[in-house]
Amino acid sequence: MDVPTTLILASLLGVMLPAQLTHADEYSWQMKQLFNPGKIRLQAENQDKILIYQGLKDTDVNRAMDDQYKRIEYMMFINVIVTDSEGQPLSDPTTGEIIVEDDGC
Repeated sequence: MDVPTTLILASLLGVMLPAQLTHADEYSWQMKQLFNPGKIRLQAENQDKILIYQGLKDTDVNRAMDDQYKRIEYMMFINVIVTDSEGQPLSDPTTGEIIVEDDGC
């Protein structure tokens, strides 16, 4: 069974999520946590808990760096999708795979 990373992270933080998430659901959940965090997310941050965001676009990360500056220390971004000037994901011309930033992990 392939369990979305967000579901695993949410369970570690004690957040309840549906048993199965689609990519769109996972993305939407992460965007909500990032830009419209609820009481539970903010309480977790007050306890120095970090949320790992996976597979967001570089434009989302840049926006978070600007709009959520005071919360940055509680965020980690991995597998950030590289986009073109129009915000569309870039693909490797050889493999066709979406290009992600090398996060060094």
